[in-house]
Amino acid sequence: MTDQRTEPDSPMSRQVDMRARTSGFVRAGLADLHGRKVIEVDARGTDHAGSLLPSDGFSIAAGARAAREQRLPFVMQLASSGADIGTGVGALDGWGHAARELTRCSGIVPTIIIVTGPVVSGPALLLGLADFVIMTTEAYAFVMGPRMVAEFTGVPISKDELGGASIHARTSGVADFIASDTDDALLLTSELLGFLPGHTDEDPPAAPCSDPVDRPTPEAYEVLPPSSNGSYDVRAIIESVIDDGDFLEPHAEWAANLVTAFATIGGRTVGIVANQPQTVAGTLDIPASQKGGRFVSFCDAFNIPLVTFVDTSGFYPGKDTEWRGMIRYGAQMAFAYARATVPRVNLTTRKSYGGAYIVMDSKKIGNDLAFAWPSAEIAVMGAKGAVEILNRRNTPEERAELELAYEERLLNPYIAAERGTIDAVIHPSDTRREIHAALEMLAGKRERLPPRRHDNTPL
Repeated sequence: MTDQRTEPDSPMSRQVDMRARTSGFVRAGLADLHGRKVIEVDARGTDHAGSLLPSDGFSIAAGARAAREQRLPFVMQLASSGADIGTGVGALDGWGHAARELTRCSGIVPTIIIVTGPVVSGPALLLGLADFVIMTTEAYAFVMGPRMVAEFTGVPISKDELGGASIHARTSGVADFIASDTDDALLLTSELLGFLPGHTDEDPPAAPCSDPVDRPTPEAYEVLPPSSNGSYDVRAIIESVIDDGDFLEPHAEWAANLVTAFATIGGRTVGIVANQPQTVAGTLDIPASQKGGRFVSFCDAFNIPLVTFVDTSGFYPGKDTEWRGMIRYGAQMAFAYARATVPRVNLTTRKSYGGAYIVMDSKKIGNDLAFAWPSAEIAVMGAKGAVEILNRRNTPEERAELELAYEERLLNPYIAAERGTIDAVIHPSDTRREIHAALEMLAGKRERLPPRRHDNTPL
């Protein structure tokens, strides 16, 4: 049966309805999105600002349960002002049940929520349970609205300032993408699903590749500035290595000091993680650690190999960062990489210092193959910092000589290669060929996981 609410020109067409005669506005069913089968839930309410009846929450839950049982991606379009006040605790029970079923989908099928209007109170928490969130420019989301915020803080604030799409894309990290309208959001969803398998027991889809896998990449090295402290956009290196320079970047505006992206190499999906030197020198702070840890965990859950580009001088220093829990959040990156069982290839392009060296998928945290360019500097810290600690009583002239000696002796990839923590020092022109060959070799990688209920992710 076709859903009468489906617009003729919409990219999403409903094929089978679920709970079609229940009360409430939420509708669920099997749908086709540009040729991809998904379980779709339409939870965009108009009456009473889209307040959820008990049956609405149970319809969302039914859709999530069907996605898990049928092993199909879950896509929900959401606009709701929260639980319906007139139905009492029943409405709360409904969306609580929806949260439970959506959680059970985690790591089994990809879950995507498209926010097209207001998402307030309890339903807003569903956004935090999804793998990816796409917000249209007119959408907003918050747990407590502007009126409550003003009453509690005494500071008036607008809906957009509190929870508009741009705020969630840049500041909170709730939104992975911003779309101009619903159709644009569905196109983004289709593009995203093009990189993803339907479920955890399936490999990501392969795409035809006309870009030669042995194509030289001299332009990748040309991006690096003459000074080791100079800035550049790591996306230029990524574009030179992947197929046709085409990638999709979730959270492009949030935690900009770390780039996470989906791309293909030789037609196979890969997850890219890369330090971004043009933002706070590519150091890792709390948002970047959360962003990276979450992305790595997703790729590991859905059999997507990881390619990590390293250029970082360490963790971002500061009292505020430490007080807010840099230790706990930095551990999220280490934890995600350490437990990942998918093929993992690491490339150090320039700097890899201290604790960030370990966290960015080093050999000792479990990567499969580690490469480095001749320009790589792998050490506890840079020459200047090391000399200032070890030789602080020396004259400036003596320290300058010691810095040069330190750089010549330790700031190169060959020491790490001698220890086996770098597998090969490669020429930058061979980067695409070497990474592709590594991924081909690791394509059959399988690891036996230890028996346990689940791990305890640092939060």
